[in-house]
Amino acid sequence: MTCARKRIGIFGWGVVAPKSRNIEAFEKNLSSMGTWLTRFDGFGPNYFLTGQPDFEFSDYKPWIDERFEPRKFAQLDAKMGNMIKYAIGAFVQSLGQNPGIEKALQDLGQEAHIYVGTGLGDYAVQHEISINYDRAQRKWNRFWCQDAQHKILARYHQGDADRKEQIRQEYGAPDDPDQFPPDSDARDFAREAWNAFWLTHSDQLQKYLDELREVEGLSLEGDVDANKGHLIRKKAMSRKRLNMKYGCPDEPWTSVDPKLLWNIANIPGAQISMLGKITGPVVAPIAACSGFGTSLKLADNAIQLGLAKMAVVGMADPAPHPLTVAAFFGARVVSHDGEVSKPFTGMRGTHVAGGSCIWIVGDYDYCTSLGMKPVGLEILSVALTSDADHIITPSDDGQRAAMRRAMDDAGIQAKDVATWDMHATATPGDWTELQNAMSILPKSTALTARKGTFGHGMSVCGGWELTAQHLGLSQGKVHPIHVSTDELHEQIKAFEDVIVTDERLVDGTIAGKINMGVGGVNACVISKRWD
Repeated sequence: MTCARKRIGIFGWGVVAPKSRNIEAFEKNLSSMGTWLTRFDGFGPNYFLTGQPDFEFSDYKPWIDERFEPRKFAQLDAKMGNMIKYAIGAFVQSLGQNPGIEKALQDLGQEAHIYVGTGLGDYAVQHEISINYDRAQRKWNRFWCQDAQHKILARYHQGDADRKEQIRQEYGAPDDPDQFPPDSDARDFAREAWNAFWLTHSDQLQKYLDELREVEGLSLEGDVDANKGHLIRKKAMSRKRLNMKYGCPDEPWTSVDPKLLWNIANIPGAQISMLGKITGPVVAPIAACSGFGTSLKLADNAIQLGLAKMAVVGMADPAPHPLTVAAFFGARVVSHDGEVSKPFTGMRGTHVAGGSCIWIVGDYDYCTSLGMKPVGLEILSVALTSDADHIITPSDDGQRAAMRRAMDDAGIQAKDVATWDMHATATPGDWTELQNAMSILPKSTALTARKGTFGHGMSVCGGWELTAQHLGLSQGKVHPIHVSTDELHEQIKAFEDVIVTDERLVDGTIAGKINMGVGGVNACVISKRWD
């Protein structure tokens, strides 16, 4: 006997996006603004456009202060990178649509799940900490490779050319940096390799480490709670005295901020759990550009299986960073001419963006029995497929399989689809995706693609695009994508009747949305306007 599918509704949502610090601004901007992209200043003068999130963490201080001790906000502000703060902000917003939803999530215990992840991780935090470590390590190496700290190098520098070559060959050392031209990059690189190699042969460093080992070997004695702080302070003071004795810089391992751990991929979801006091399982789905759809699928599965009644789903990405912008450029998928690259037009590339989108979804019957009202559209199905083909170029079969599976699971036919939002990244792949979509969809379907508006958040893009679709169709319309007919690529003009260049009213009730992620992961969502 097959159980009837539970109806899934959205009962809260929040957005942090370019030029949209909350869901209200996001909805307003869909109707009133063109592109939300701005000039990227990470490289100095350049022509990259990116989607910088409009965000102030202080907007959420009153909410946090009301629920936690006064120092909580300051701790979060100091230890969390912006990516996690975006997720916190969007989560707090999502609690605002239905009074009582916060308590409902808490009361459900193990039946309230969290599926919130990231596509990139917090590159800004990782980059800053990596640079600080690299500087500290090079400083450390230089110190212990001075002649005063290193008997072998002292003999090396006192010897003639033959003696130097003999020592270098004896130890298998790399090239002497002094053989390269002064002030050259080659000399600098060789010096770093030279110091890194000889560091392990420093006699003074070995003495230092032997003394340090005694310090670090101090064990906790007596009452654990009473004495643990004392032991930590004692070790720190002993290390400081030891460094003063040898005149050496701080050890490189002390330069790495533990924020590196506080900002890993599962922390957006973990912080939502801690701040929301939600005790059910927390999972951080990672599926690149298909991340939001993947998190929604996991939530849908849990609710259908009776494991959960409600779930917090979503994604968060860091603000555009030189590493991500350069990586997209190196992959030949980002635009760099100072002009907005819109889907269906010149296909010059996409634009990196950051922010967050959080939804609270739940069993419709359960949530409405508590007096909650749904926002957006009803979720009919979510389908996931893999291309098993190419890391960045989508396959025809993978995306079509996702579309067909989602429609089959939703119990609809292609002719029922009133509007369809594409993944379209303003790259040549748009043409292939459009042909695949129109091989399944009827010519009455209104097509949209929004990365020319707010850019490409690696994992959050699907959340923004779905939210925009839901905000429109719930009012019987489709928001424009700010592309004029004149701008369409010559091959795509054959489909200009189905591409929504201006705000359009729609008669149907079914919406479809696909995202295709790096690695060939596809997520397709079918939604329906509430009766």
